[in-house]
Amino acid sequence: MKRILLTSVSLGVLGLMGPAFAADLAVYTKAPASTAPAYDWSGFYVGVFGGGGWGNHNVNNALGSATTFANYTANYSSQGGMAGGEAGFNWQSGNYVLGIEADGFWSGISGNDAAAIAAGSFPTTSVDQDSLRWGGTLRARGGIAVDRLLLFFTGGWAYGDLLHTNTAPVLGADQFTVHGNGLTAGGGIAYAVTDNLIGKVEYRYYNFNAYSRPGLPIFTANGQLPYTVNSTYSVVTVGLDYKFGGPVVAGY
Repeated sequence: MKRILLTSVSLGVLGLMGPAFAADLAVYTKAPASTAPAYDWSGFYVGVFGGGGWGNHNVNNALGSATTFANYTANYSSQGGMAGGEAGFNWQSGNYVLGIEADGFWSGISGNDAAAIAAGSFPTTSVDQDSLRWGGTLRARGGIAVDRLLLFFTGGWAYGDLLHTNTAPVLGADQFTVHGNGLTAGGGIAYAVTDNLIGKVEYRYYNFNAYSRPGLPIFTANGQLPYTVNSTYSVVTVGLDYKFGGPVVAGY
């Protein structure tokens, strides 16, 4: 009987102490799950690009417009390939990316108005041809990043080395080089394939401003009226950049 009494008292004491022990125990909670690290676009990069483009060229001289509705004496287009290299630096803050980029390129974009002249479409009889041979740009860039995807725009100064040839039916060719300064603007999409390799597709518009061929003193070297040429270009390229360093920023 005595043993039964002691056992009952012991169980009662343990029952009273149980909640106190439970209160001293730490409550286990599951750690929050982390998301995949967000890509950081900050850093220096170099790369290559290639593609193709087309140009539009308006020639104007004292003969005036080709037709009532035209703003040129003669007009022609050009086509060809382009390839080059680039280097730049990006800064990222939140989803916004700002940067600066410089590039140099070789170009095979060339064209003339020989067919239109032969058809008598313009008041001139001499054939004009332009060839964009090489050039470069220095531009600002800005965009919005969604992890490894970047939508960007760009714009700045552009330089182009153009070879112009005017061929007259009697006095032959007058050929000269133009060092054109102007503006470029465009945009594109970039994607970080790995932490260091970035692929992109980009469109760019170039305007190298008008250039003139003056008379010597009345006519050009091959007997033509002095004239002015305005050339613009549109180019689409694909590229691959290598980004140096740049840590990833963990997101939660």
